[in-house]
Amino acid sequence: MKSGPYDVLFEPVRIGPVTAPNRFYQVPHCTGQGHLRPRADASGRAMKAAGGWGVVCNQETEIHPTSDLTPFPESRLWDEKDIPALRLMTDAVHAHGSLAGIELAHNGNHAANLLSRAPSFAPSDMSIDVLYPKQARAMDKTDIKNLRRWHRDAARRAKEAGFDIIYVYAGHRMTLPQHFLLPDMNDRSDEYGGSLENRVRLIRELIEETKEEVGDRCAVAFRFAVEELMGADGMQGQEEGREVVEMLAELPDLWDVNVSDWSNDSATTRFMPNDGFQIEHINFVKQLTTKPVVGTGRITSPDMMVSLINKGVLDLIGAARPSIADPFLPTKIREGRIEEIRECIGCNICVSSDNHGVPIRCTQNPTMGEEWRRNWHPEQIEPKGEAEAALVVGAGPAGLECAMQLARRGYAVTIADARDAAGGRAKREAELHGLSAWKRVSDNRLYDLKQRGNVNLYLESELSAKDVLDLEIPNVFIATGARWRSDGVGRSSRTAPKRASLMPVFTPDDIMDQTVLPGGPIVIYDDDQIYIGGVIAQHLAAAGHAVHFVTPAAIVSPWTEMTLEQGRIQRALIAAGVTIHTGRRLVEITTDRCRLDCTYGGAGNDVLCGAVVLITERTRKTALYDELKREGTLSHLELIGDAASPGLIADAVFDGHRAARGFEGDTEAQDATYFRRELVSLHDTIGG
Repeated sequence: MKSGPYDVLFEPVRIGPVTAPNRFYQVPHCTGQGHLRPRADASGRAMKAAGGWGVVCNQETEIHPTSDLTPFPESRLWDEKDIPALRLMTDAVHAHGSLAGIELAHNGNHAANLLSRAPSFAPSDMSIDVLYPKQARAMDKTDIKNLRRWHRDAARRAKEAGFDIIYVYAGHRMTLPQHFLLPDMNDRSDEYGGSLENRVRLIRELIEETKEEVGDRCAVAFRFAVEELMGADGMQGQEEGREVVEMLAELPDLWDVNVSDWSNDSATTRFMPNDGFQIEHINFVKQLTTKPVVGTGRITSPDMMVSLINKGVLDLIGAARPSIADPFLPTKIREGRIEEIRECIGCNICVSSDNHGVPIRCTQNPTMGEEWRRNWHPEQIEPKGEAEAALVVGAGPAGLECAMQLARRGYAVTIADARDAAGGRAKREAELHGLSAWKRVSDNRLYDLKQRGNVNLYLESELSAKDVLDLEIPNVFIATGARWRSDGVGRSSRTAPKRASLMPVFTPDDIMDQTVLPGGPIVIYDDDQIYIGGVIAQHLAAAGHAVHFVTPAAIVSPWTEMTLEQGRIQRALIAAGVTIHTGRRLVEITTDRCRLDCTYGGAGNDVLCGAVVLITERTRKTALYDELKREGTLSHLELIGDAASPGLIADAVFDGHRAARGFEGDTEAQDATYFRRELVSLHDTIGG
């Protein structure tokens, strides 16, 4: 067989008593499915294995009711009754020749135990780290002994469930082993506190006892955050992080190393634009151990992967988000289809799903989370029906995805867009400060469409209803998107603020159209409260404008807490010199100022300005659809994406995908997929 530049990525790697078939390693990550939706979770993991990931891990798996993460549906291994649900995953992963890993977790003061109502544990007395009126109690020696027993029992059950790799987990500031390690959480004076050696004691015991329990057949991995990115206030990789690795160097069968907390480990491209951003923090680990090392950091480039292996930085290429964006990334590398990889854009829509406690989704991969419920496959789609051709009006995220999937099905596809470049809002938003990676959404789909002989793309082609009908294509999908409102009606007020005609007023569309703004301070009124307001504020500040950011919310861009960005966004705006006015509702725009009321009933204030940018809601662009619907002569007419329901780019991509798959299908069967669900068994489990 002819050698290639990426052959090293497909070499097997020995991990304790098991062998990974290649170097592609899907590290543990949450899916919002877990113990509530085990079939869906297993199907999603199986897709990764089918796509060539040599190791596929699940997510943090609660080992005991005192680590109850309700309402978040992670995995559970409280007792033997949880084994069958987890075996669904191991069987599915093994069917494709991959290894299955499980991340055992006791979350300590990160677990509020809202379902179990058990006490929360920590190394020392302290508040739990979720917003709930409860404190964790300091663990006594009996509690520690019980924890070790619970972990050992869970490891034994994991082995019985068929897992090949079993984790001891000390990362993300979320688990007791790490809590004992960190001085700011551990002020004990016994043998589990004080010196680093004492603070490492629990980790050592858990690794040793897990190996005793399962080491004859299962590898034992240690997931460890070597660096907290907090400077002297936290663990630093080249100081205590290094010492921990030196102390335990040969004890685990695998080192899975990252940075803490979760917002650092899963940093967005908006703030960590470089792929492989964690490497500088973890690159010392391999020098200190002979055991295999896996690391992450949104590594999407095959050349970077090879370089990291050849330089001895990593033995296995870890991924969470890149494996979500493209479960078949390893297969595409092996087959030389590098250009077809759907690169992760680092938007953290996957993360937001877990924070909302709902099944995972992805901007780049609309099939993620739908493998079981809808039987969707990221690389396969049903062939076309009886129709021959389709027209897609609008080449934004929904239109491009719809057109690409229709073309894959075998239809002759015509795409028309009024603008001089395809990509719609994905391209336009990518030109704003910090969002350049978002262009990957349109680039990936345009590349695919340009390879196909059954696709014609026409730009600068705004179509009227007559134009559409004259084309004589009977199947039409309207993806004309939405425009931002310019009247100020939004989330907090259904009444437009009073407005003087002499004050220049703009919307995000004007900013993305590169409209020149006048001099003087600019007020950005963000009643959208999602992400675009903070982006535009930073964008205009970077362009040299004096910016006042006004929002009815208590913080800037509150929804971005779901994507782990909110703190970074607010700090970035402060650093950029943006003046922030929270808890303020816009009531009037005069000739030289904005008049603000206090959201909570306190005194209002005025802000002098030379222009206002209103970021509130979007108006759907449906004129073409409405006229064609009135005509009533088309065989199929469908409104998709933001034109149907404005949302995230991920929602638009999903809707385009759904429409293409559903075309010429059984409507009743398609509707049923909205309701396919995993039902709770009514079997009485009390007493066994």
